[in-house]
Amino acid sequence: MIEQFTLPNGMRVLCEQLPHLRSVSMGVWVKAGSILEREHENGLSHLIEHMAFKGTGRRSAKQIAQEMDAVGGYLNAATSKLCTCYYAKVIDENLPLAADILSDIVRFPAIDPKELDKERNVVLEEISMTDDSPEDVAYDLIASAMFGRQPLGQTILGPRELIASYTREDILAFRARHYSPMNTCVAIAGNFDLNQVKDLMAQRFGDWTGGAGEIFPVNTVNQRPQTLTADKDTEQAHICLGYRGKPLGDADAYPMAVFNSILGGGMSSRLFQRIREESAMAYSVYSAPSAYPHCGDFTIYAAVSPRNVKTVLAQIDEETSRLVREGATQEEFDMAKAQLKGGFILGQESAYNRMNSMGSNMALMNRVITTDETIRRIEAVAPEDVRRVAAETLGGPRSQAFVGKKIAKYLK
Repeated sequence: MIEQFTLPNGMRVLCEQLPHLRSVSMGVWVKAGSILEREHENGLSHLIEHMAFKGTGRRSAKQIAQEMDAVGGYLNAATSKLCTCYYAKVIDENLPLAADILSDIVRFPAIDPKELDKERNVVLEEISMTDDSPEDVAYDLIASAMFGRQPLGQTILGPRELIASYTREDILAFRARHYSPMNTCVAIAGNFDLNQVKDLMAQRFGDWTGGAGEIFPVNTVNQRPQTLTADKDTEQAHICLGYRGKPLGDADAYPMAVFNSILGGGMSSRLFQRIREESAMAYSVYSAPSAYPHCGDFTIYAAVSPRNVKTVLAQIDEETSRLVREGATQEEFDMAKAQLKGGFILGQESAYNRMNSMGSNMALMNRVITTDETIRRIEAVAPEDVRRVAAETLGGPRSQAFVGKKIAKYLK
């Protein structure tokens, strides 16, 4: 059972006791991601995440690493378009240490200018690494095509010129707007004593003060659909097609998941079977939905030989049109629901996944979605729901992104 309480300062805490484990996963979720960055701030959320590990008033960067390594724990963080999560996985007896380190790096990063100068180079290398991955380039490009200059069209890492220019003052100003107890939640899953957790949260976060953060801005998918290309010296052409999806928390999220499973969500999906197994024209081909506040998108990706781009695009169009026209077979429908249900239940065997689910749902939707609710809503999906969502998605406007060597000539 999930326990929830709120500190007097407004910070929410979610706890799920799993007494059969000897470990605990703890995450601190801050509603700060690239969707909340103004154009001149792009990349700040991610840079702030990096700087959290570069030292605090009590610990150097080396001490942060050594203290966690000394107990065999794992400490990391991740920035998305919507939020930033700082998390630790430790054996149960070391939860106080995890809470201490996480509160320290989230609340009291030193943001030393010398460390900032060093870490910005690390982020620039990360941008270079992304640039060397044509799949990542394709996904950044399709976001730009679908959203244009709206916040969701920005990359998480930000542009090089801005990363090179940010100062300590820029970071502190952004943190002042977003890093606060009312804009943060903590999720803990594993073997722990609930009274101890309440004491730890009060000790480590109870005196934290700050405002309520900012609301997510409204973005619109494919308001002006675009086709964008990037010329890169690659052996393959990378195709990314982007449609309108469903917003975060929408009732159609579950039919969308079933539809995605049927079209391109696994090895038995139509796109995988048609393009990889039957035509042997791709190693990687799949589809995936993404949900955001007020909007969502649905993408199809494939990496193919440049000479096969038009053929594969035609095959994608044939499979999507057939699914809209005829709907899924009963066998496909039943298999997709079983796949989703099984994958979800297997994922719940992990304390980290349970922590991740609690924290993200509370941070982004202000509620916890229980295991029983998820299973119930998967089981409630009907074939007509899937066909309707498929028609709404695939029948809407489409943006396109293509990455590859002299890619434009293969699109003529």
